[in-house]
Amino acid sequence: MSHQVVFSPEAMEQLAALYRYIAEAASPPIAAQYTEAIVSYCENLHSFPLRGTSRDEVRPGLRITHYRKRTVIAFSVDAETVSIIGIFYGGQDYAAILHDSDADT
Repeated sequence: MSHQVVFSPEAMEQLAALYRYIAEAASPPIAAQYTEAIVSYCENLHSFPLRGTSRDEVRPGLRITHYRKRTVIAFSVDAETVSIIGIFYGGQDYAAILHDSDADT
């Protein structure tokens, strides 16, 4: 069974912020290549959505996986959809951020 992959507005903003950071530190082409590779990696979750690690203690249904050891991708899975919740780069404390955002709702 194949799932649809959707990105939350927060994940899209985090991806844009990552692009800006890399573009300034390296170059726009390198930033585009890296962020496009993250999107592709996320889109590939459609065929094997339960990869990664379950982190129910942070947020019910949360799963995480890593891209190139520097980027954490936080997502959840239901019967038909993989929802990309957040994209965290360079050691950001995703657990605290996701726990705080869950408390706000």
